[in-house]
Amino acid sequence: MIDKTDFGNIKKELENLDRFREEAIQRSREIIRLSKQIIYALHRNDVKTAGELIKKIRLDKGLLLRHHFDSDTDMPIVALQEYVEATTYYEFITSGRIPRIKELKVPVDAYLGGLADLTGELVRKAVDNLINNRFEHAVKIKGIVDDIYGQFLRLDFRNGDLRKKADSIKWNLNKLTEVVFEAKLKMVVSNSSESSN
Repeated sequence: MIDKTDFGNIKKELENLDRFREEAIQRSREIIRLSKQIIYALHRNDVKTAGELIKKIRLDKGLLLRHHFDSDTDMPIVALQEYVEATTYYEFITSGRIPRIKELKVPVDAYLGGLADLTGELVRKAVDNLINNRFEHAVKIKGIVDDIYGQFLRLDFRNGDLRKKADSIKWNLNKLTEVVFEAKLKMVVSNSSESSN
């Protein structure tokens, strides 16, 4: 005979798991939203707003971390990758450095995925620097993306999301090399025509 009390407990456990999953999805969406706002603010040179959002996202990240391994959805890992991308970009803009994994207190897959995504934002920043005649800043960013790519080459990824993200770093580095080269070429041509006058 089936124990009805046992099934009542099972029903409660399933309901708790469902609530837990929904909470993980809700917190993940909030972190993804905040991450996009931070990056957008930084691209507009609004460091103050980005700093305020960083405080909020760090609090939300702490609450999300407990969902990372216990949820049956990929949303928490995506949100943590977005968190890494936004916070590393913020640190790069405000202090010129890329935080270590221990500083961010995130799982390895979140750190690597976020770092790979960061390279796309760095390309955008380098292009902005070139538009505003800050060639040396763009060259520095190219060096950072090159360093990130070099470190990723040391890792052995299976086919999957991290493999694709690692490949995107190579694409971003190639794009950055191309735009920096074109800017340098224009500078050389411009200097050459000025000196011949």
